[in-house]
Amino acid sequence: MFTIPDTFTKRMHELYGMQGEAWSEALPSLIAECANRFGFSPEAPFSNLSYNFVLWAKLSDGKPAVLKSSFLKDELSREVSALRAYEGRGAIRVLDADEDWGMALLEGADPGTPLSAIADDAIATDIFCEVFHRLHLPAPTGSVYPSMKQHFAAIERYRERFDDGNAAAPLPESWVENAEECLVYLITTTRENLLLHGDLHHDNILRQGEEQWVVIDPKGIIGDVHFDTVQYLLNYMDRGGDCEQVLRGRIAIMAERLGLDPRRIAMWGVVRGVLEACWTIEGGGTDWHRGIQLTELFAKCLD
Repeated sequence: MFTIPDTFTKRMHELYGMQGEAWSEALPSLIAECANRFGFSPEAPFSNLSYNFVLWAKLSDGKPAVLKSSFLKDELSREVSALRAYEGRGAIRVLDADEDWGMALLEGADPGTPLSAIADDAIATDIFCEVFHRLHLPAPTGSVYPSMKQHFAAIERYRERFDDGNAAAPLPESWVENAEECLVYLITTTRENLLLHGDLHHDNILRQGEEQWVVIDPKGIIGDVHFDTVQYLLNYMDRGGDCEQVLRGRIAIMAERLGLDPRRIAMWGVVRGVLEACWTIEGGGTDWHRGIQLTELFAKCLD
């Protein structure tokens, strides 16, 4: 029988107070009930738990599966909805789910090697493009997914907190203004709003079998397809050269392989860097400089 790591229970308390701690402590009985209903045997929890409790499981036919439990039930519901929308397009399959319980039983990726294990950056980016090419589809009507404007709402909240002329505003004003202008331009000039993954980086793309790669953990956002390149671009930027060189190389491959506009990719990166800085400040952190450095790096790719 598995146990809930003390570090996870402590984190749930830090994030969500007594309710989060109580949810964590109730997980074993809830998962036992879920195992009986969904037809799986629970095994060991993942070693890198963060916001969700994720557990290896085995189906009655011996195949591997993953049980994902989330305190934030609405977020898990959107993830399940996005995975089901992406079925047949290169996403891990949802085997069963209960939104009221905040539980989702997912197909296990076998061998499950992440794309980050591919050290050659050009090869990894080619694989990313293959996955990216088959994934997206038009935004479903009446969707539950946030818009791009909602996804970037932390920039608006920053502006409300530190209005014009506020001497306590930590971020360079010119970059905040630039991000705001870029965001308005990008949203108003988006030709087609698609269902985006929203967190499509190396470790959310796993090997399935000998040849296939599948995506996991979609956030589900509605917007410009160019934005879905950015999370990949932010990761492992020091591979095979300096960060600017790697970034330019990746964008060039994406533009050629996927027919994307390299300037739009770079502009989304500019806005995403400022968003990260705003998230850092909202969370009480002081290291907002990393977000601004990302913004400056993407801005160089506009030249």
